[in-house]
Amino acid sequence: MRSWLGNAAALAALVAGSAATPSSFPLPAAIDHHRVAVERFGNDAPWYEDRIPFFESADPRIDAVYYYRWSIFRAHQRDLGEKGYVTTEFADDVDWQREPYATLNDASGFHIAEGRWLNDRRFTDDYINFMYEGGNDRHFTDHMADSVWGRYLVDGDRAAVTRHLPVMRHIYGLWEDHYDFTKGLYFIEPLLDATEYTVSSIDASGGKDGFRGGDAFRPSINSYMFANARAISRIAALAGNEPLSRAFAKRAKALQARVLADLWNPELTHFTDRYKVDNDYVNYWEPIRSRELVGYLPWMVDLAPDDPRYAQAWTHLLDPASLAGKAGMRTVEKSYPYYMRQYRYLGTARECQWNGPVWPYQTTQVLTAMANLLDHYDNTAPVTRSAYMRLLRQYTALHYQGDRLDLEEDYDPASGKPIVGLDRSHHYFHSGYIDLILSGLVGIRPRADDMLEINPLLPDSGDPQALAWFRAEDVPYHGHKIAVTWDADGSHYGHGAGISVDIDGKRVATRATLGRLTVPITRKANPPIAHETDLAVQLVRGQFPKASASSASEPENLHDAIDGRVWFYPELPNGWVSAPSTRRQWYEVDFGKPVDVSIAELAFFDDGKQYSAPSAVAVERWQDGHWQPLARAVPIANGVTRLSWPRAPMSRLRVTMKPSRGRAVRLVEVKAF
Repeated sequence: MRSWLGNAAALAALVAGSAATPSSFPLPAAIDHHRVAVERFGNDAPWYEDRIPFFESADPRIDAVYYYRWSIFRAHQRDLGEKGYVTTEFADDVDWQREPYATLNDASGFHIAEGRWLNDRRFTDDYINFMYEGGNDRHFTDHMADSVWGRYLVDGDRAAVTRHLPVMRHIYGLWEDHYDFTKGLYFIEPLLDATEYTVSSIDASGGKDGFRGGDAFRPSINSYMFANARAISRIAALAGNEPLSRAFAKRAKALQARVLADLWNPELTHFTDRYKVDNDYVNYWEPIRSRELVGYLPWMVDLAPDDPRYAQAWTHLLDPASLAGKAGMRTVEKSYPYYMRQYRYLGTARECQWNGPVWPYQTTQVLTAMANLLDHYDNTAPVTRSAYMRLLRQYTALHYQGDRLDLEEDYDPASGKPIVGLDRSHHYFHSGYIDLILSGLVGIRPRADDMLEINPLLPDSGDPQALAWFRAEDVPYHGHKIAVTWDADGSHYGHGAGISVDIDGKRVATRATLGRLTVPITRKANPPIAHETDLAVQLVRGQFPKASASSASEPENLHDAIDGRVWFYPELPNGWVSAPSTRRQWYEVDFGKPVDVSIAELAFFDDGKQYSAPSAVAVERWQDGHWQPLARAVPIANGVTRLSWPRAPMSRLRVTMKPSRGRAVRLVEVKAF
């Protein structure tokens, strides 16, 4: 199944720092990080330049979406002040989020899988700490423990992955409230699986609805719980707790056996739900009548064995009469009687449903499952590297609204047009893409041991889905920075044909053809995580810190500039908006107590039309009955202006702004450190 290449001793010596002359190990031309960051992110480039891995390829649309997805990651980092950063699913508030933090646990697996590739480890570290220190309310199903293990496979930080082991174990035990001891399987209402209006919930209503109800033993929750149990077992072994490790390994094995025995549907040749509910329309333990995309989740977590009996399920994914839509993967096959029937509206707008629409959420899961299948299964059925790349490109296309990049919640499988289209849907973060590129296309397969494994999932040259070249660099791995290059004929980078791998700027392995490369890598400590605490965040409206302003002083408008959120998307209004004026405007933060501050960060939105960044700003503190100047600047638009001064005590801070051309000022965020 695998071909292992390379002289391990020689490569280990290189990684350890032995001499390697440039003539012996030439490096391809590096990506110009500053130029690319400015081209992709404009004035906000400094946030990205030293944080993200850089990527380029022969497919400009994949490149564009790769960088756009980093902008989604950045936009969904909410600063909670003393609690650090969390990652949100919706950029703005929704009714069902965990208050006052705006978090939702169902998307945590995607958030961690994307964030593990960031060179700045603070954001994902803070988020995991928050979720395991009371933030995970089990509102929805999740595979968070497995994702935290996946992060460890990239960063190799033993202390970080073992830190929350007791809480992981506790949360796992709480899910016994959704466990049927007689069947040895977990069950869930589809809504609480973040997949309302699925086959089980619609059919359990007799086709009348499907938002609530339809409790079922699903491939999703059981795959998640299998993966979480396996992760806890591995983390316990890492922590030296062998009894706990064995206990959770046993749980994982037992759950895997029950999924294979009871959720595999021989008639449909697919993993499907069985009903937990028993009513006039459906019977307890009866399997659902149609295939759903959720049936591929056992491969996402390597629950499904390498067996042709199960591999035949993948024929349905590529069948236009079943799950293969013209523009994307259908969540239920086309033959289902209630396929694409719209049940739920918000006003006249169509609301979320899982009875056929394409969801980036589940598309990511299936592409991850496909990557696993292609990487380490022999029985891949009809799935090929060409099919993987075709579906990855199909998913890439969903990010585009014409020429504009804007990922939304769900899409019509025939046209690829957004379905929901609500304000909350813009730049939605309940899916992944960066991880698909780095672990799939580029083929970085993270491992727990001291090996770097590369297996790009590209078809051979001549295939319509082939890529002639790519390079990923500054990718964090076990405390190092790695780069992976593919150049089919050597003409793009001019350093020879094939795959090459660099570690910390040194060439350590090459291969002339597509295939697997493994390289010994000595684990190194990660750089320490730097923490700054934003003192200006208002989590609870009406509590300190409080804001006031020269105009437009509605409470929600004032709150939006100290809510810990920064983005510059025109589709998503964010921040305090002044009245249009030529007169100076001001925005004040009252901390409610004396604090020491030496830095302010100001973010302004500018669309060149209705809103412009101020032509000048000043930061002042209230001292001895008057405003005392601290710092002045000409701010940038759609980026962050950082001002500093000698640390000074204050209870109130004010930003004064000179409007540009009489336009309104949109102050996206004020931060104080």
